[in-house]
Amino acid sequence: MSQTPHAKRLARLQQLLQEADIDAIALNASPTLTYLTGLEVHLSERPVVGIFPASGKPALVLPELETGKLASLPVALEAFPYGENPDAWPDAFTQALRFCGLTRAQLGVEPQWFRFLELRLLEKAAPEVRVTSAEPLIMRLRSQKDAAEVAATRRALDVAWRALEATLPVIRPGVTERDVAAELTLQLLRAGSDPELPFSPIVAFGPESANPHAVPGDRSLTPPTLVLIDWGARVEGYCADLTRMFAFGPIDDELDRIVRIVLEANEAARARVAPGVPAGEVDRAARQVIEQAGYGPYFIHRTGHGLGLEIHEPPYIRGDNSELLAPGMLFTIEPGIYLTGRGGARVEDDVLVTETGAETLSDYPRTLRRLD
Repeated sequence: MSQTPHAKRLARLQQLLQEADIDAIALNASPTLTYLTGLEVHLSERPVVGIFPASGKPALVLPELETGKLASLPVALEAFPYGENPDAWPDAFTQALRFCGLTRAQLGVEPQWFRFLELRLLEKAAPEVRVTSAEPLIMRLRSQKDAAEVAATRRALDVAWRALEATLPVIRPGVTERDVAAELTLQLLRAGSDPELPFSPIVAFGPESANPHAVPGDRSLTPPTLVLIDWGARVEGYCADLTRMFAFGPIDDELDRIVRIVLEANEAARARVAPGVPAGEVDRAARQVIEQAGYGPYFIHRTGHGLGLEIHEPPYIRGDNSELLAPGMLFTIEPGIYLTGRGGARVEDDVLVTETGAETLSDYPRTLRRLD
């Protein structure tokens, strides 16, 4: 009988723990906990911690009010629930660590997620436990997506694109960036996105498009103007991330040119993606196009980032990253040029490394689209 995806992930985790000589990993309410167990809980004032030993059954410390979710999980966990009184928390942690045989152990945690709250509870429950970073191990575990993860990403991309098409008719003179972002958010939910979006849509008009992480405001659309939209959807927890460029009216020749250059850089980077290629070479392929066009100083961020249960995760597509790409890695390609006070351009796609090369999952129109 074949293993379920979650059972395969747990088996892979235990293999990696044994190879790294780490006795167990402790995860709070993070995407990795969801990845391994299917459990979805929010990070809150009530601690939730899964303890995954290098062999044997995992344990889960959680509030009693969350135990109703356990029956539907695709994996078996030994639960150690606690009530509303915080004084009961340490005992639940002590029992969980004893169950896993970890009173004297090396315990890995995720530095970007594990909080001081949970760390103190673990230390109180087992003072001789040694805590270390498990970030490299988690990166190896999650960076190569399986078929179910890729399928969810494809669905998220479909939702994102349908929501964009439903939003574009509202982009007319006088509308504000905030108006368009609100409409896009509504259309994402209507199209089937999970309620928790990967990020709030970026809608930037004119000079504001030169800010890579612009926040939609009360700027009204006044033709002629360049429009940048960076948005995403989430389906079954998996993220899609796209950016496309639009124009209302005849924009400045240089702005039109930088959109074309960014598109060329996007194409060059995507063409360089293949198994065994260092991530940094993909960044350099995009950067070379922009530098040769004379806009090198105006490309001010990395070429891309990994996608999955988090909107930003490994691998990171930047020039100094020597990590070799491998089948199943999924990331953005999003070169940009930003001219302060005038406008910016970015074209973003989601790319999957395959056994023989790469597949652009977001194969939608990329050229500058006229809205007038």
